[in-house]
Amino acid sequence: MRYDLVIFDNDGVLVDSEPISNTILAQYLTELGHPTTYEDSLRDYMGAAVHRVHDLVRERTGQDLPADFDEVLHQRVFSAFERELTPVAGTEDVLGKLTAEGISYCVASSGSHERIRVGHRKTGLDQWFEEEWIFSSEDVGKGKPAPDLFLHAADQMGVRPDRCAVVEDSPLGVQAAQAAGMDVYAYTAMTSSERLAGATAYFFDMGQLLELLR
Repeated sequence: MRYDLVIFDNDGVLVDSEPISNTILAQYLTELGHPTTYEDSLRDYMGAAVHRVHDLVRERTGQDLPADFDEVLHQRVFSAFERELTPVAGTEDVLGKLTAEGISYCVASSGSHERIRVGHRKTGLDQWFEEEWIFSSEDVGKGKPAPDLFLHAADQMGVRPDRCAVVEDSPLGVQAAQAAGMDVYAYTAMTSSERLAGATAYFFDMGQLLELLR
């Protein structure tokens, strides 16, 4: 293995949450008078912390979202997760093989700690992640594309950035990994390689990831 630590994004990489959460986000923004399609949501918000939604709406319209926007959004998303969420196909096999080979891994997500835990409990991925292996943009106050979250994860796991591999599926995440000085492997199941420009390598199936990391 070429790396000492594999850092996984969560949404869209470990859990198949992006279609669910972006459908709900687009519907909620439209309901609030900010017409947004599912495609708009993927383009503008996939891989981002929720503060980006506030920032872009304010920048584009001069209006603030309701004070309870985050709470309502999370309630709707978590409710849908409980009904529909599944792990990304092949994820548990990858985690099992990393564990067998003694390679450290963790998750570093723009989502909140609560969102990560809700998703992992529903999909059974909680068995693969110790509490201290879970990192959120809440921990650093600045989400992707800033490198802060990935650098924080590496520091807490005791690994130099240049010995880390990041697994991402969003343009913002690829940019964050590059800014952190880490190799980044782009999962293209939902996002084209053209939109994930600059990645170290690309893969469409989780079964391909380990060979790329080697």
